[in-house]
Amino acid sequence: MEINNKSFTLIPMLVLLFFVHFSLISCGKNINSFTLDLIHRDSPLSLFHNPSNTPYERLQNALYRSFSRASFLKKKYVNPIESTLIPNGGEYLMKISIGTPPIDTLVIADTGSDLTWTQCKPCVNCFKQLTPIFNPKKSSSYKTIGCNNKLCQGLLCNNSRCNYEVSYGDQSHTMGDLSIETFTFSSTSSQNVSIPNIVFGCGHDNGGTFPNVTSGIIGLGGGNASIVNQMHQQIKGKFSYCLIPLESLLDNSNATSHIHFGNCAIVSGPNVVSTPLIKKEPSTFYYLNLEGISIGNKTVEFNSFPVGGGDDDPGNIIIDSGTTLTYVPDAFYLNLESMLILSINATKKDDPSSSFRLCYESNKNGTIDVPKIVAHFTNADLELSTSNIFTQVVEGIVCLTIVPGGNQISIFGNLAQANFLIGYDLKANKVSFKPTDCTKY
Repeated sequence: MEINNKSFTLIPMLVLLFFVHFSLISCGKNINSFTLDLIHRDSPLSLFHNPSNTPYERLQNALYRSFSRASFLKKKYVNPIESTLIPNGGEYLMKISIGTPPIDTLVIADTGSDLTWTQCKPCVNCFKQLTPIFNPKKSSSYKTIGCNNKLCQGLLCNNSRCNYEVSYGDQSHTMGDLSIETFTFSSTSSQNVSIPNIVFGCGHDNGGTFPNVTSGIIGLGGGNASIVNQMHQQIKGKFSYCLIPLESLLDNSNATSHIHFGNCAIVSGPNVVSTPLIKKEPSTFYYLNLEGISIGNKTVEFNSFPVGGGDDDPGNIIIDSGTTLTYVPDAFYLNLESMLILSINATKKDDPSSSFRLCYESNKNGTIDVPKIVAHFTNADLELSTSNIFTQVVEGIVCLTIVPGGNQISIFGNLAQANFLIGYDLKANKVSFKPTDCTKY
């Protein structure tokens, strides 16, 4: 594992804000297999939940966060060395415990970041947080990383300690000691999953727009510094998640999404399709190759510059569970929109918020009739439901949630992923999809 930049910025790709508690389930009560509940920030179980908001207000807030993240993503690919993060713009929070004895805290879980960090005492400059700030002097398992350690290559050094510095696109920042610690995840069965020797940032100077319910970030990206790769010995590069549909989330339901690690993350059985997971720089993100989308018996080819590469380089879209909408190149969007208009027999409407280009009057069930929709990934034809690409933005109006995103970056967002069990195998380099009722999974 190497961190090569003295100062680096991180982008909100798969930014997830989630409360997490582990439940060791029947596929193996051991450290190699565990499951988490993902509780959306707008869920009644979330500290962010505002019961006075209507379902449509919650939706508009989620869409606003999605637009904000995508705009920063596009800026990121102007200069591939730099990227950005909106610290409080994600969707889920994660509960973890740090140190020995373990101290509970909430962190932003970011699958578009690699470095994990939390605020630490003594604080030169810290933002306010609701939970106690971690004091490394009270932990028997805490260790700093020395300047001669290979993990410190390319980083700053001060008083024989390896220092890190992270700056974000919104002027937020964190600076401190690159360190090693034990991370513990509590289960609902009173058992604990403890992972020793996790490399993380112990932040003594932190500021910006971080919400006070968090203490930092846990990096779940694809890079070497990611906690996913640091747990490779335990989980063997496997994790999966099942996201509940938006309508279940917005109706004040206590239904939750789930994420699995290790043996429990294997996606198998009938109706499973798999597509290559493409490795490229920046390694933090999860790249797929989309060949086209068909509506009925007609297909729109996906012509896009691959992410971070040339014309013949595969990997033209990022799968992102933290971005609500799906973003595609402008020319592709126009062709897709034209095909949908010819295929849908419903009354067109204007979006009251002016956020979406293609909207229709919905039927009494809050949806519309659309021909069969298939996203054609390499070696994987993924049949999407109407709710994967149309959502009710206000009562009586549904809008297309595939939107033009310019030509810098394409994102397969979480609305399109709902009600699929999606498995990542970082060893076999593939992503698998299985149609699933995620409210029951």
